[in-house]
Amino acid sequence: MLKRTHHCGQLRDTDAGSTATVAGWVNSYRDHGGVIFIDLRDREGLTQLVFHPENKEAHDLADKLRNEDVIAATGKVVPRAEGMANPKLATGAIEVDCDTLEILNKAETPPFTPDEAGKVGEAQRLKYRYLDLRRPAMQKILRTRHRVTKIMRDYFDEEGFYEVETPFLCRSTPEGARDFLVPSRLHAGSFYALPQSPQLFKQILMVAGLEKYVQIVRCFRDEDPRADRQAEFTQLDLEMSFVDQDDVMNTVEGLVRRIWKQVADIDVPPVQRMTYAEAMDRFGSDRPDLRFSMELIDVTDLASQTEFKVFTGSIAAGGQVKAIRVPGGATLTRKQTDGLAEWVKQFGAGGLPICKVENGTVATGVAKFIEPIAGALIEKLGADDGDLICFGVSDKKSVVARVLGELRVKLAHELKMIEPGQWKWLWVVDFPLIEYNDEQKRWDSLHHPFTAPSDEDLALLESDPGAVRSKAYDLVLNGSELGGGSIRIHSPQVQQKIFNLLGIDDEAAKAKFGFLLDALKFGAPPHGGLAIGLDRMVMHLCGTTNIRDVIAFPKTQNGADLMTEAPSTVDLAQLDELSLRVQTHHAPDKAV
Repeated sequence: MLKRTHHCGQLRDTDAGSTATVAGWVNSYRDHGGVIFIDLRDREGLTQLVFHPENKEAHDLADKLRNEDVIAATGKVVPRAEGMANPKLATGAIEVDCDTLEILNKAETPPFTPDEAGKVGEAQRLKYRYLDLRRPAMQKILRTRHRVTKIMRDYFDEEGFYEVETPFLCRSTPEGARDFLVPSRLHAGSFYALPQSPQLFKQILMVAGLEKYVQIVRCFRDEDPRADRQAEFTQLDLEMSFVDQDDVMNTVEGLVRRIWKQVADIDVPPVQRMTYAEAMDRFGSDRPDLRFSMELIDVTDLASQTEFKVFTGSIAAGGQVKAIRVPGGATLTRKQTDGLAEWVKQFGAGGLPICKVENGTVATGVAKFIEPIAGALIEKLGADDGDLICFGVSDKKSVVARVLGELRVKLAHELKMIEPGQWKWLWVVDFPLIEYNDEQKRWDSLHHPFTAPSDEDLALLESDPGAVRSKAYDLVLNGSELGGGSIRIHSPQVQQKIFNLLGIDDEAAKAKFGFLLDALKFGAPPHGGLAIGLDRMVMHLCGTTNIRDVIAFPKTQNGADLMTEAPSTVDLAQLDELSLRVQTHHAPDKAV
């Protein structure tokens, strides 16, 4: 095989006169009156090769080339003819006049070429992922991902962290999402679980005295299909001893500041902080997007002065009325606002009362019901002619928050209110420790059961547990939760108290978390940490909204690998070794 001397994105006009050997894939083939031009592609870029008829052997071989053939070629680097330079290409000032060509591998006609990948469906691209990954855009994403992980490792090494691998075969402790289970051959009838996170192990490492742990780790969650989730994903995981939440947050800020500067040449300012209560009150979300306004304004006092039963009935039931002002939203048609009214029902709303601001007063929609408060409402919202006012109404404040929180994001995108190139960072702090599950009539952890309660609220654990705040913190970027963490419980007594509050009795706690409770008894330091979704971070840096774009071999939304056709059935012998049988569910017989 010809020995490569240069990558396809490397040669410049200063290399003219030298001899170069390049190798890669045929990106395109052109025959111009017997002179053959080949654009050769490797991961670094494109180089134009030219084959003249005088070099008969190489020319004859080049005439047989087609897209995606793998070749190596040697020739003289020459300037392109006058007027033929390509300023859009890094190597566009030169070409390689080839006298030697070696065909390393002929390719069958592919279902699509890298240049055509954007025109085929995602299912096709995932089935032939190796072709899709040849796209320069995909290779740029994977290169960015590599750079990010390299920066992470360098940063934490400088900060004195140890990278420690934690097990993939663990005990099942399902408290949130479902575990992926792995049957044990040597322990018939028993199962491992793939970790949803290294949470317990990294706490054990703190008890073990490592003080600063970090890991770029694969995690697994058997969740229902969601567009921005994967069954297996990668996160940056860290834990620190003898710290408070400021120490953890400052360490993470230093990391994102370095990554954004080195990868995107963007300076990240000190990240502002906002309490969970304020975020929910102003934006209806614990991950608010601050790139646009449309804040939620409480207009319950004004709504109570109307005779509009939709308002007054909800208020009488202990509910709330809030509103958002949509700048320029009066351009929305009746059909569009009716569509929004249907859309918000998925979040618990009965509908979406609206009105428009015209000539200094309200019009259309529910205007006739709220005329007595029109002036005060417009003043309170700071509304102008041409604006749309949307109301969130419910007997549950949580529903009002979610409806308007989701609506403001949808409208901001649809009405193009978000200026490109913005980076709005936020720490959300002081989350509730627990929340009440109405369906199961019990308390659930808002984050996880190892999150420490606020010192100020410890006394409320028994008298008013719903009012207890936690030492939890989430890092939000442009309305997306980039990562989250907390200070952990290091007292075995407090940990047991939290388990009991969550309905996990002593016996169940010992069965599921006995090793952690035992470890806490032998001198656990105060500790805390955080996990950042690496996939989401790279999504932001690369400007894509599809998580599958930033993972080399992703699953589909329903957890399938179209390339390898996983998951698949296995033969009976494998099941016998694992003492397993597959249960087939048949439809019940029809009544005769």
